[in-house]
Amino acid sequence: MKRFAVWLVLACAGLPAQTKKVVIADASPERVRELQSVSPQVRIVSVPRAAVMSEIADADGFIGEIRPEEVKAGKKLKWVQCPSAGVERILLGPKGDALRASNIVLTNNRIVQGPEIADHAFAMLLYMTRRLDLFIGHPLVTRTDPYPSVELPGKTAVVIGVGGIGVQIAVRAAAFGMKVIGVDPEDKPYMPFLARTVKADRLNDVLPEADVVFVSAPHTKESHKMVGAAQFDLMKRGAYFIVVSRGGLYDTNALVKAIDSRKLAGAGLDVTDPEPLPEDHPLRKFSNVIITPHVAGMSDHINERMTGTFKENLRRFANGEPLVNVVDKDKGY
Repeated sequence: MKRFAVWLVLACAGLPAQTKKVVIADASPERVRELQSVSPQVRIVSVPRAAVMSEIADADGFIGEIRPEEVKAGKKLKWVQCPSAGVERILLGPKGDALRASNIVLTNNRIVQGPEIADHAFAMLLYMTRRLDLFIGHPLVTRTDPYPSVELPGKTAVVIGVGGIGVQIAVRAAAFGMKVIGVDPEDKPYMPFLARTVKADRLNDVLPEADVVFVSAPHTKESHKMVGAAQFDLMKRGAYFIVVSRGGLYDTNALVKAIDSRKLAGAGLDVTDPEPLPEDHPLRKFSNVIITPHVAGMSDHINERMTGTFKENLRRFANGEPLVNVVDKDKGY
């Protein structure tokens, strides 16, 4: 009996570890090959988005925005990799009940989209402060005197949400000579480009100092509509408002009033609520409101950085190691 036990151990030691099945939706053949190259201990199965249910039942992992019915059908699921930084579409509200209650580890793609989103935020700010609207589309315009531009050095920026995106915005603001105040619910370490950081419940205390308010926080139950009429009233007349995370963080109707009353000098919105914004929405009539269709996170290098997160987590998942960018499902980020 003892000899048989020794033989069994030796025989099993030569067997490969069990392959883990990971389903990905709508992936190109090139991406599938790249992900599959990470480890022989995972098997990448790519299917059209509409066919995920046909493969999810015996899957160990899933890459994509998982749906409630897929969570319930995925009895073996241990890991879901969300391709974006924001996870509210799969985690908030009743549709997120199954995922929140499960033991599935949820990871996201925070941080990797920070550089291009911060660039986009500053592109919108500089468009407004340098009054490029006077020249774009008007190639024959002559110089106006005085030229109504606004310089940034010495101005104060309030950055709501000092995460992967907010830190990048703060770095750029400081480089432009601005004083930067961060607003975040989490304790933050010392960062030389931040003059100070306050907790989210102190937002109203710092808004009167802001010449520019950047919104880069995740959309959670706590942050929903955190900037409304009262917050716009607290801001300086002539301040700028720029949102690059989620439209649910500000009150759209209150923003319309703040622009219409000329309380704000302008707004830059890559995200809106609703999204997309209807063609006849009041915000579209203002020349000092820039609206882009949720494209701040796109760039010539974003796919390789996002794939980098997928590959690192695939490698870790195959080896049974802790994953990176794990989402606290209770907090929502």
